Amino acid sequence: MRHALLAAGLGLALPVLAQTPAATFQTQSLTPETALAAAQAALASCRAQGFQVGVAVVDRSGLTQVFLRDRFAGAHTVDVATHKAWTAASFRTSTQELATESQPGKPMSGLRHTPRMMAVAGGVVIEGGGSIYGAIGVSGAPGGDADEACAKAGVKAIADKIDF
Repeated sequence: MRHALLAAGLGLALPVLAQTPAATFQTQSLTPETALAAAQAALASCRAQGFQVGVAVVDRSGLTQVFLRDRFAGAHTVDVATHKAWTAASFRTSTQELATESQPGKPMSGLRHTPRMMAVAGGVVIEGGGSIYGAIGVSGAPGGDADEACAKAGVKAIADKIDF
């Protein structure tokens, strides 16, 4: 901008330089309390249906913020729920969609070889107001569709807090 003003002051016809992009940026994150509220709502939804599950909420980078495991949820639910949440956050899409799109023979089938990738329904992105805040993953219900429904109940429980 300084060059453009100097050139204009001298009466020269020099091209205006593009504005330099910012050197930093800001992101928004869920508070621990909001992440906990989402996890509790997902757990409650599964409990109401008689399912014992593990629920993980991760931030937009895939780092775990909250993990809840019901008393009789299997030991595998700790890793599986966390990997589902990480996968949804990392790929910015539900694990149910990734399960379909990464089937053998599909163009994205190689994704299944990514460490921590969990291409099974039950991981859902948490987004609102045009921002992605993280993801929630549920494991332990009888089938990915039931896990996914509980995860969506967790997102719905906090939607009014993050949708602006």
